[in-house]
Amino acid sequence: MSKGKTIAPTHVEGRSSRQAHADLPAGTYERELGREGFFGPASQMYHSHPPTAWSAIDGPLLPRAFDANKIGAAHASPWDAQRILSNAHVNFSLWRLDGAMADLARSGDGDVLLFIHEGAGELYCDYGHLSIRDGDYVVLPRGTMWRIEAAGKMSVLLIEALDSAYQLPERGLVGAHAQFDPAVLDIPTIDDAFRAQQGDGDWRVAVKRRGEVSMVSYGFNPLDAVGWHGYLMPVRLNWRDIRPLMSPRYHLPPSAHTTFIAGRFVICTFVPKPMESDPGALRVPFFHNNDDYDEVLFYHGGNYFGRDHIGPGWLTFHPAGLTHGPHPKALAADPGNVDGKHDGIAVMLDTRDALDVAPLPDGVEWLDYVNSWKGYLETDG
Repeated sequence: MSKGKTIAPTHVEGRSSRQAHADLPAGTYERELGREGFFGPASQMYHSHPPTAWSAIDGPLLPRAFDANKIGAAHASPWDAQRILSNAHVNFSLWRLDGAMADLARSGDGDVLLFIHEGAGELYCDYGHLSIRDGDYVVLPRGTMWRIEAAGKMSVLLIEALDSAYQLPERGLVGAHAQFDPAVLDIPTIDDAFRAQQGDGDWRVAVKRRGEVSMVSYGFNPLDAVGWHGYLMPVRLNWRDIRPLMSPRYHLPPSAHTTFIAGRFVICTFVPKPMESDPGALRVPFFHNNDDYDEVLFYHGGNYFGRDHIGPGWLTFHPAGLTHGPHPKALAADPGNVDGKHDGIAVMLDTRDALDVAPLPDGVEWLDYVNSWKGYLETDG
């Protein structure tokens, strides 16, 4: 039998809802103080004003936003991609590729996750051939040799799990087939296209280890496998194959949408779904102090909760220590959206360790993002 937990009531003080994220006392805003990325103990506070309605922030701890559409340079190697955020356990980069990679790539630092934001092409690796398109995740295990032939321009999130591996999360009570059945994961095949690219010629592999790149040269294409067997392999998952968990009476926390986990971070995917229909339920992300994790959200498509100024190709970075929550425009629109549909598509990175922002080209960061949080309802001053 599965393990349970001790039955114990939650303490209630003052004006409060008895159900988190629903039936808030009139005129209040809920803020969750939680631990361990929504998996640990938590309390809900009920405030008279939106907890992110600051008038100013003086110091380095800021919500930040970046327009990755302005990262324009294309690179033939993924190891030359524009780093945006990083720590000792993850590199989060935006890679633009125009045509075919000049060399093969191999990471000795950890698993590599590609998310194809724009474009399509063919991926060749030790294990065979995969066609890839926008919306695909591709997990490449550490040590895999690979290359891409893009059909034109391609824009890719490159998320490196440094010294760790990507895994699927435990689905618990909802079962192993919730959100997506493992049967939808596609695996490279040794097909005619893979065999056709084999042969003699000068080939190089750009091997990255400890952040430095070494070039290994061959007089033949090292992607020359004729077969393989085992249970370590690249896989492809498209967001269109994800069936989100939904609750008509309760807004689920971001952790419910976890797609991959690594050593010190998780990747979540938000895909279109109906809005909560219960009149007392929140329909936008609840305010929260998730002070064990930094939060990054990359906007892939659709309208993500009415975000003002921000659209596909943008990302926001909300560090631990500040309250996170719905942007003013999204909060104002919430009451009238009971029968609506959330059509936004986004990739979220939640890291257990603080992230550093890399040097970026001029104009990529929206420096006034912190001030955009001042625009709450007029009744809040």
